Amino acid sequence: MTLAIPTPDTPLRIGTRGSPLALAQAHETRARLMAAHDTAEDAFEIVVIKTTGDRVQDRPLKEIGGKGLFTKEIEEAMLSGGIDIAVHSMKDMPVDQPAGLVLDCYLPREDPRDAFVSPHVAGLAELSEGDIVGTSSLRRRAQVLHRYPALRVVEFRGNVQTRLRKLDEGVARCTFLAQAGLNRLGCADVARGPVSTADMLPAVAQGAIGIERRSGDSRIAALLEPIHDTPTAEQLAAERAFLAALDGSCETPIAGLAEVTGGALRLRGEILRPDGSEAHADAIEGPVADGPEMGRALAETLLSRAGRGFFDWRG
Repeated sequence: MTLAIPTPDTPLRIGTRGSPLALAQAHETRARLMAAHDTAEDAFEIVVIKTTGDRVQDRPLKEIGGKGLFTKEIEEAMLSGGIDIAVHSMKDMPVDQPAGLVLDCYLPREDPRDAFVSPHVAGLAELSEGDIVGTSSLRRRAQVLHRYPALRVVEFRGNVQTRLRKLDEGVARCTFLAQAGLNRLGCADVARGPVSTADMLPAVAQGAIGIERRSGDSRIAALLEPIHDTPTAEQLAAERAFLAALDGSCETPIAGLAEVTGGALRLRGEILRPDGSEAHADAIEGPVADGPEMGRALAETLLSRAGRGFFDWRG
């Protein structure tokens, strides 16, 4: 089969959310495709699609439907033929794919750690009893309250600029952002620094970009193949199997990180109650090829410790 390279007359349409970070990720995808296929920028069209998650900013995600609200409209556009591929932050992606779509291309993973952001203090340990931490992440909320139960946590959504303004206005003393997002935006200096994964294990797939396409579209699959990063795929196979076995959603605080050294993979996982009152964590190691099986095994270990109904509690 002759590879059908996109041209200005038949551009490849790249679907994305319209936030600065989403656009940066779409631009990175375009740049990698341009380099891989020696094509010009106008052979690609970036199509911005506003999602429900972007439109509704005044309520927690769990109240309006969870993570899928950042992907639903984009996936509908792809299924209807309005776009050819979609660029996603993998930590926003549900573990189940809609019929007719496949997610099998990942860009090299950025720093997966959380970043601590505050104009006031250098870290959580410097906060006083009753000080306010702002975050829209149930995982971060639970982790903060588990380690520092005397702190208060408030809902804190918006882009980087919005969250910085809220900090300046005193809505909270500090917040967290993904270090990967700050790096991709050229805003790493916004943070005091990354948080050690020993102190705050990140969200499953944090720092990874995935590219979704229609299943059966061999032309698009061939175009994407040169930019696919196998080490990232190996990490995410373990992490997302862990998440799937836990039936993870926006209402279940779950953290997980896989790291590969040579031919060995180490997966760490943590599950928490939303109020931070209880947490269970462990790790598992084995061959990279066994990543998905290890993810499921680690999930079973943590669930057996937590007991029946651990995730049914909603505090």
